[in-house]
Amino acid sequence: MSARVNFFGNDTTAKLMKYINSAGRVISESSLPAATGELVKIRASQINGCGFCTDMHTKDAAHAGETAQRLNLVAAWREATVFTDAERAALALTEEGTRIADAAGGVSDEVWADVVEHFDDDQQIALIGLIALINAYNRMNVIATIPAGSYTPGQFS
Repeated sequence: MSARVNFFGNDTTAKLMKYINSAGRVISESSLPAATGELVKIRASQINGCGFCTDMHTKDAAHAGETAQRLNLVAAWREATVFTDAERAALALTEEGTRIADAAGGVSDEVWADVVEHFDDDQQIALIGLIALINAYNRMNVIATIPAGSYTPGQFS
């Protein structure tokens, strides 16, 4: 597989990524736990079939100390016993927020109530922003067919 476009070295991409990455920085500087953020990015990337982002975020999570067991179970989080209630709430929001067109009404009140139970206002906003942001990255990479497998943790730091 080869990319349809070259995102690297393109002036328009550089400008676009400057602003998208600035939004990401706001989220990473929030009080949302970093491990929860990585789980959200992995799950949305799996749903969207974004190999590049799945590769990147599983490697980044492992590099930050996430266990292989938890990483291997993200796609089956409902049946797994290795996630906290807060992480489960974030993953449920991720799924409904990513598949927003698949459900009349979007995110259910039940899922949102679980989020409110486990996250404060700032963390809720960070979760919403993170889900929107990773979906944007996923769509860019899937449309451009950016290949997966060569990412190294910290590559874009």
